[in-house]
Amino acid sequence: MNVLRSLLFYIAFYGGTLPYLTAALLALVFAPGRIFAIATAWSRYHRFCLRHCAGIRVRETGQRPGGPVVYAFKHESFFEAIDLPVSLHLPVVFAKEELFSIPGWGRAAHAYGAIPLARKDGAKALRRMLSDARRYTEGGRPLVIFPEGTRVPHGQIAPLKSGFAGLYKLLRLPVVPVAVDSGPCYHRRWKRPGTITIHFGEPIEPGLPREEIEARVRDAINVLNEKGGPA
Repeated sequence: MNVLRSLLFYIAFYGGTLPYLTAALLALVFAPGRIFAIATAWSRYHRFCLRHCAGIRVRETGQRPGGPVVYAFKHESFFEAIDLPVSLHLPVVFAKEELFSIPGWGRAAHAYGAIPLARKDGAKALRRMLSDARRYTEGGRPLVIFPEGTRVPHGQIAPLKSGFAGLYKLLRLPVVPVAVDSGPCYHRRWKRPGTITIHFGEPIEPGLPREEIEARVRDAINVLNEKGGPA
């Protein structure tokens, strides 16, 4: 049954993604302001396919604060990235630079507000990222980063990349750690029915030493690894 559910999900979601991508590329030319509505609709369609094809529900716990903040997401599968436009309001995500070379997707991501995370360009890349980030936060949009830098299997705890602490220090914004337990249901070829929880932790104030901010974020984004997780 899981195989049949998964095949139905892949056909429905990835087949349905092409019209959304086409609409996004047309919007870039004729109606740039529509890119946000298209991205949100695509993300909602993903949740629809998860629930009705794969038998996966999504629940959110905790509170999302208002104003510019940095959301630090646990990263267990592609679910987190696809779900961002619906789980947050107009998020600006730091994404791997190589993703922007994907035909079509790269242009749409730039227009939506993603920031290339260029790890090899040193100080020059950091200044560019900070400039872009501050421009977006001045407009009230939240920032999103995956501080582990890559997908981590459920139940495992990975060290945070050094770039996270650097951005935290320079941006001087509160950090909201977000725990996600998508791995058991989503991060596999054949999806499993169940519930994915997105838990928004308590905001962490700016200005903490590197060791403290890293420890607090690491603990908070892994809270769903524990049996039961938060209520």
